[in-house]
Amino acid sequence: MAYVLGVDGGNTKTIALVARDDGTILGAGRAGFGDIYRTDSPNVAFDSIAAAIDRALVAAEIQVSDLTASGFSLAGADWPEAFTLIQNAMEQGGYGKTVVLVNDSLGALRAGSPDGTGVAVVCGTGVATGARAADGRSWHSSFWQGRNGAGEMGHLALTAICRAELGIEPPTSLTPRALKLFEQPTVEGLLHLLTARQSASSESRLGLLAPVLLDAAGHGDDTAGEIVRDLGGRLGDYALAAARQVGIADQPFHLVLSGGVFRHPHRDLIDTMIERLHREAPAVEPIHSPFEPVIGAVFLALEAAGTAIDDNLRHRLRPTIPAADFFKTAKDG
Repeated sequence: MAYVLGVDGGNTKTIALVARDDGTILGAGRAGFGDIYRTDSPNVAFDSIAAAIDRALVAAEIQVSDLTASGFSLAGADWPEAFTLIQNAMEQGGYGKTVVLVNDSLGALRAGSPDGTGVAVVCGTGVATGARAADGRSWHSSFWQGRNGAGEMGHLALTAICRAELGIEPPTSLTPRALKLFEQPTVEGLLHLLTARQSASSESRLGLLAPVLLDAAGHGDDTAGEIVRDLGGRLGDYALAAARQVGIADQPFHLVLSGGVFRHPHRDLIDTMIERLHREAPAVEPIHSPFEPVIGAVFLALEAAGTAIDDNLRHRLRPTIPAADFFKTAKDG
């Protein structure tokens, strides 16, 4: 029996899963952010990754030396020197004979696309876009793409609230919704809470305004709707650019939607993004990923160990995945 490790590390949390080579998940672990760009010392991110892995190994009741291969899908796997730094650190950890490292957008693509090709847009605290063609060409947006995730959505919502409070823009229902969420009596109190020097994890806290923004847009708030539709168009622009980078924009491809923002019931963000794509890529097929991004890392590890990813393996894997609450970003908020 062989064992593999899959790790997904983002701007807020790191998830590690240990699985048998038949796809059955045996153990899971969770720790803080795994993005080396969120800290002055990459060792802080590496410590989070190691902590999540250790917890998964303990839960699976195996040793690190039992691992055959590992897959790492990480935010921060961007520039070549970052890949080298992370790859070396993971290989030194002894996580199997083969260590596969990809940007987190490509891990999400492997999780959600039936054949691992197409375009993935991951919208969580941050945002990442990745693409892979059948011939193996791949691309990820990295620092090409602006901050269009929940953190940016929260920043734009807070800006709109402040402008409305100062009389620069008309009143918006974002104001009472945000005050209720953060239990603040005034906009000034809200602004201070989210921007004061000692405010912890400001981007993550601003990200809590993302569902508020989507709720308001869904209930017809003009200010919120304009912000959401603008962001949706931008996400579509980058998804289309990713498809062009790997040469699939003129053919049918899967568009994998992953991340907590896309699970919100209001669809303006998604619909605007798809509308933008359909102007130039009418055959694109949107898919809400059936799996969390870390499953893509598990698939990469299984493939490195010589195991094919087929329907039978997915069927065995699915009931052994941790409950949805295990993956919630809000647990870290």
